[in-house]
Amino acid sequence: MILSCNSCGKKFVVPDNAITKAGRLVQCSACGNKWKQFPVGIAEKKDVISKPTIEQTISKRVSPKKPKSIKRKVPKKTREINLYSPEYLAKKHGIKIKDSEPKASKGSIPKDKVSFGFYNTLLVFVVFVIFFSRSLYFTQSYIITLFPITEFYLSYFFENIRNVFEIFKNLITSY
Repeated sequence: MILSCNSCGKKFVVPDNAITKAGRLVQCSACGNKWKQFPVGIAEKKDVISKPTIEQTISKRVSPKKPKSIKRKVPKKTREINLYSPEYLAKKHGIKIKDSEPKASKGSIPKDKVSFGFYNTLLVFVVFVIFFSRSLYFTQSYIITLFPITEFYLSYFFENIRNVFEIFKNLITSY
């Protein structure tokens, strides 16, 4: 016997002796719809319309499942326009970019001026301090003869430098 689902229309082949004269509750394997099936000859003879069961009304509300369609994978096309180009930004987002060079403000550094950077400046400062202290050390006697009051300040300066070197020396040797 061939049965067809009331909701989705799918057809099933069922042996004739599986459905008795009293009828049998069957369920569609595709959509889950349940109904009471009578043998085909008896169902045609009866003109009595029975009230639908709750299960039938619920299953009719649920839309039948459509078979999945096979989708082909299409390779993605590469963009012809750059997302950061001035034309794209102006068209899509309303952003206008001027091609001209930005004007230098008072505090900004001109492009043609080269900066030393932090570490290069630090290196130049250290070299300058060493050069200055060595110059003072070698000209110490001459400076004292010209300005006798500076003897105390120069001795204090060189004593502090010796202390700093001693601290660094102890720091390096302790580790």
